[in-house]
Amino acid sequence: MTGYEVINVGAPSEWRNFFGGFHPDRSRQGRRVVDFELDMKFMGLTVNSLIPGEEAGYWHKHSQVEELYIFISGKGQMGLNDDCVDVTAGSIVRVSPETWINWRCDPNSTEELQWVCVRAGGMELPDLPNDATRDDSRPSVW
Repeated sequence: MTGYEVINVGAPSEWRNFFGGFHPDRSRQGRRVVDFELDMKFMGLTVNSLIPGEEAGYWHKHSQVEELYIFISGKGQMGLNDDCVDVTAGSIVRVSPETWINWRCDPNSTEELQWVCVRAGGMELPDLPNDATRDDSRPSVW
């Protein structure tokens, strides 16, 4: 065992070509669930793309999972409980458990809304990554 895996999800401009989801009957164009391709145990990851005017079409919330949305391009909105938050390239939105969430690509946008969603749960992370071991004398592989 190598202790790592590598895949390539392509450039964000290619993400619209993906078709996927967590359930076959709710899969859609523009979503790739990376969890299904890697042996991920403590976090999950999707890469996503919506065309202008397209929206999730549903609200959801998690009871234990925290999500982090990292927007790569485009312009859109996220519904977060009773609030509407504008998002653009560079926006990062953390969503805690029990927060109702929805999203859309702005109908007036000239490009797709593209983002990465990281999901994690299970244990609280320390303020500093205190489980790391550092080796300043180990030579680089390049």
